[in-house]
Amino acid sequence: MLIDTYGRVATDLRVSLTDKCNLRCTYCMPEEGLQWLSKSELLTDDEIVRLVRIAVTQLGITEVRFTGGEPLLRPGLVGIVERCAQLEPRPKMSLTTNGIGLKRTAAALKAAGLDRVNVSLDTLRPDVFKTLTRRDRHKDVLEGLEAARDAGLTPVKVNTVLMPGLNDDEAPDLLAWAVENDYELRFIEQMPLDAQHGWKRDGMITAGDILQSLRTRFELTEEGSGERGSAPAERWLVDGGPHRVGVIASVTRPFCSACDRTRLTADGQVRTCLFATEETDLRAALRANDEGSSEGSDEAIARIWKLAMWGKKAGSGLDDPAFLQPERPMSAIGG
Repeated sequence: MLIDTYGRVATDLRVSLTDKCNLRCTYCMPEEGLQWLSKSELLTDDEIVRLVRIAVTQLGITEVRFTGGEPLLRPGLVGIVERCAQLEPRPKMSLTTNGIGLKRTAAALKAAGLDRVNVSLDTLRPDVFKTLTRRDRHKDVLEGLEAARDAGLTPVKVNTVLMPGLNDDEAPDLLAWAVENDYELRFIEQMPLDAQHGWKRDGMITAGDILQSLRTRFELTEEGSGERGSAPAERWLVDGGPHRVGVIASVTRPFCSACDRTRLTADGQVRTCLFATEETDLRAALRANDEGSSEGSDEAIARIWKLAMWGKKAGSGLDDPAFLQPERPMSAIGG
């Protein structure tokens, strides 16, 4: 069991498969990209599957989310999913993606055992998409969403970040579109994820702003904390249901007290929080096992992981006006 000193138990594992991405979203990375991890630094497919197996069979993990960077850029993705689906007990498995490439991979991912997807899409306007992502791939994302829905990777969740002066007027249109296409829309407050440190608390679009905008067109009925559990999104029924919309208020209404996540970076580091400033190395232990050392046994790796999670802090610090952004590029950590 992965328990911390505040009594929280981690049952949800986020696994970053790569630091690379084929978009250059303005709130995530600079236009020229970042210094990518070398192949030797990245976990191999076998190492990823082994760590997921340890997490599921020894540490109580029941849900696995594959992230990036952009996880669809990982050549062995389908095989990783297929091997993890064979674990006992079988974890629920999902994928967070920008949707580019999902049209050609959705059916294979479903056949391999993936349960559902989250797709990032911030706008319905191709010109705004190009401004936000610095790439002209809006049509590819829409086609990827359709392919995921048709393949049965449901519920298909759409993650949206609203940016002042760019897409902050689109909330009602995005929700109408999501309802029409049977997607579950989730708005996420903009967080300090950019390597160039351009995030500013002042002027950000808050959960309150989003709900106020949505209520100009829809009747929203709060689902209630009993339905939410440890999920980060507060959810509302849209016009009485059955469709729902979620808001993840990471900055203005943090949900750290109910956090049930542990994170594995693309280079094999355990992070207790997306905004943690410290990491615990599992890759070295994995590779010690290759040399026959007992330090790399499954039991030893599980102990390292438990100790890392025991030291998890009470909160992310995002609710502190003096919050400082972490130096580590978020593309390698995963959302």
